[in-house]
Amino acid sequence: MSYRKRTALALAAAVAAPAVLLLTAPAAHAVVVDVDYECRTPIGPKGAVSPIDITAVRNGGAYKLTMSFRKGVSSSPVELGKGAMNPSAVIELGGAETGEVRVSGPPNAAAVPAETPIRINDLSGTYTPEKSGKVTFTAGVLTIKALGTTTTCTPKNNPRPSLELDVTAAGGATGDGPSELPRTGPLDSAAALGTLGGTVLLTGAAGVLWLTRRGGRTAG
Repeated sequence: MSYRKRTALALAAAVAAPAVLLLTAPAAHAVVVDVDYECRTPIGPKGAVSPIDITAVRNGGAYKLTMSFRKGVSSSPVELGKGAMNPSAVIELGGAETGEVRVSGPPNAAAVPAETPIRINDLSGTYTPEKSGKVTFTAGVLTIKALGTTTTCTPKNNPRPSLELDVTAAGGATGDGPSELPRTGPLDSAAALGTLGGTVLLTGAAGVLWLTRRGGRTAG
């Protein structure tokens, strides 16, 4: 095989390596879960089922968690004016970690008519892993403050986790399992492994340069 052909094949293999890694990138496990809320309101008990999903975006050593409601969970006997309602909730941790993450969201951007299901804006908060391993995230208690009153909604159907992540704690603290690269889904996994792929590419390029120099010395 000629020197030029060997060099071309080595470069092609180096470029192809990242693509192979990206195709095999693992993803976080996330699902939309129906949460059956039982709410204690100033006018008595109410309840509703709302599909909820939880997503995570990595930011350095932490994650921004977002809890989204697909359906209203309660109602008010009077109209809630713009900015009158302030929602917050907790996300329960399980697996490698236990505890909770508090999330909150902005007040309602528009008035909510009386006896209309209250649609909760996305709630967000920050989660910083303290242990490495698989961590689950499950919808917990929802709190709605409006017009000087507080409504507390508690899941009564023991909902399953909406999200599962493989996380790595700062400083390498571990749980029962081995540490892994944190990932929140296909895009983050692709980015992380793309960096590894870039390293492979640089190594391949170095190999090409070595072949070039060695070929030059041999030719001489």
